Amino acid sequence: MHNSIIDADKKEMLIQERFVLREPFCDAIRSKTVHFGFGGFGEATYYRTYSRLKHDGSQEHWPDTVLRVINGVMSIRKNHCVMNRLPWDEERWQAYAGRLADALFETRWLPPGRGLWVMGTDYVYERGGAALNNCGAVDTTDLSVAADWTMDMLMSGVGIGFNTAWKGENVTIPDKSHRLPFVIPDSREGWVTSVRLLIESYTKGGAWFSFDYDDIRPEGSPIRGFGGTASGPEPLQQLHKHIENYLDAYCQGRHDQTRTVADIMNAIGICVVAGNVRRSAEISLGSIDDRTFLELKDYKKNPERAEIGWVSNNTVVLERSEEFQKLPIIARHILDNGEPGIMNLINVQKYARYGDESEDKAWLANPCSEIPLESFELCNLAEVFSARCENEDAFYEALEFATFYASTVALLPTHRAETNAIVARNRRIGVSLSGVADMLDEFGATELTRRLRKGYKLVRTVNQQLAAEAGVPFSIRVTTVKPSGTISQLVGVSSGMHFPTFQYAIRRIRVGNSSRICDVLKSAGIPNEADEYSANTTVFEFPIDQGKTRKATSVSAWEQFAFLAMLQREWSDNMVSCTVYFDPETEGNQIEHMLAQFAPVIKSVSMLPHTDIGAYRQMPYEGITKSEYEKRRSELPKIDWNNFGGSDGIENRFCSNDSCHIDS
Repeated sequence: MHNSIIDADKKEMLIQERFVLREPFCDAIRSKTVHFGFGGFGEATYYRTYSRLKHDGSQEHWPDTVLRVINGVMSIRKNHCVMNRLPWDEERWQAYAGRLADALFETRWLPPGRGLWVMGTDYVYERGGAALNNCGAVDTTDLSVAADWTMDMLMSGVGIGFNTAWKGENVTIPDKSHRLPFVIPDSREGWVTSVRLLIESYTKGGAWFSFDYDDIRPEGSPIRGFGGTASGPEPLQQLHKHIENYLDAYCQGRHDQTRTVADIMNAIGICVVAGNVRRSAEISLGSIDDRTFLELKDYKKNPERAEIGWVSNNTVVLERSEEFQKLPIIARHILDNGEPGIMNLINVQKYARYGDESEDKAWLANPCSEIPLESFELCNLAEVFSARCENEDAFYEALEFATFYASTVALLPTHRAETNAIVARNRRIGVSLSGVADMLDEFGATELTRRLRKGYKLVRTVNQQLAAEAGVPFSIRVTTVKPSGTISQLVGVSSGMHFPTFQYAIRRIRVGNSSRICDVLKSAGIPNEADEYSANTTVFEFPIDQGKTRKATSVSAWEQFAFLAMLQREWSDNMVSCTVYFDPETEGNQIEHMLAQFAPVIKSVSMLPHTDIGAYRQMPYEGITKSEYEKRRSELPKIDWNNFGGSDGIENRFCSNDSCHIDS
């Protein structure tokens, strides 16, 4: 085992002190009425994705999930205080936890999808905080170490960013005629170790191994603790073959360093998806001067990359002012295929919110580019929904609660020593907002700016107070705007800062035929049909109303850029995850002008053309008329979720925005 991995097989509880919300508070939560967003769609999303099995074998309902999350986060803080002999006032924190639970139940704030699913489980209590984090990044200068850490974190559910810094020096094809046997343990650590050893046989003159896969549990076996079912050894076997082919190609001069790094990292991501972990999101960071990097998704030139290239977004990092003169090159690529995105490293390292000078050593980013990161660093997020807050005071209280959650998760170490060293120094968190476009159209830009400024000061103050009580440094960065994905679907608001694709729409979800929820939805009579793109999968349809917020097609790319710049200036001291959608016909020739005006004052952005209505069958969103929505809504049956059971959540296939992808 790599010496930076803390032995996680000893099952020694990292969280020894537990917090349990008292029964009167629990009874109050259980007696409340649940209000999910988007009618039946938000409820179905919850049961498919986040409802787990309880210890007694019964299925969680929303009050159970709320109590698990609250007891979990409070246990982390209590354990930290008690183990470090810091003050702990049980009465104070019982009262606070009751308010925290009430606001979570009403979805005024939510942890990220990772936290909603795994917080408060024995897996976290035993293994530490890695699975609670959304974001991670790694420098690839040492390729085997980077691959080791990346696969480990992806298998823990963390989205990973990586650069192409590997120099490819002293790499040789090993002597494959002499093999050492290596029996791969049936564990995450076993899979990770096998990948590192394979790469080191090329990069560090290591031994050539004959891998034995016999101990890996067969396909369909339950994964105890983390949840889900096993894939069997085939995805790992395929990964080993791919890595061997990629490194052979590099040694033979057929591929350069950039291509080799991207291929290996993308193939790891594909293996993790196939290995039945819910998500495997990546971002590849490269140079504007690297032609190979710019052409990674040119599948006409590199058709063999089509099967793996989709797993990562690709973004160029602008490090020097003179590189901004090359924005026309970026504009041409964006118009061609929507990539690359842009990361302005100058602003990342100089500013918190734009204009507030504050040093940050980060030089990498997470997959959706809302968090800048150092190598081996993780960041956890939480989210606030103004639309669910009955007044302005409730909005600020929700910000306080989200700050408490994220700041508390940062107290829990992971199973990786190199990661703990950076997290303990930076304590980076991301308090995010969703439905920001809804806020803009409801309040107007002036009022929204006021609330963002006041809210930012509150988050900073709360984080500093919590850090002082816990005896740790306050967080280097505290706010962000993340894309949200399925979490915003539970609440029924627009995702992150983005405007909705349609007001009235058919919202589709894809569910594996073998999953218990598929039977429940079919029995209830939810409209469905076989998935035309994926075998053994059913597509279910729900009508949704996105409210009065302007449709994305009615908001110019220029206004979206201005909105992004305002959020970077007034709210986010990390970054803002933003995809600016543009009309290729009317705005395509203006992309260079937009980038030239806004790239110097933001930290990150990506751009995509609007998707045509009906561009392909079974799209995640399909626009419909108001009358069609009302007809479908009146005919939508009520689902009896008391018949649902036997699921640990974490259904693989998610649909978000204009495409199907793995989401957080």
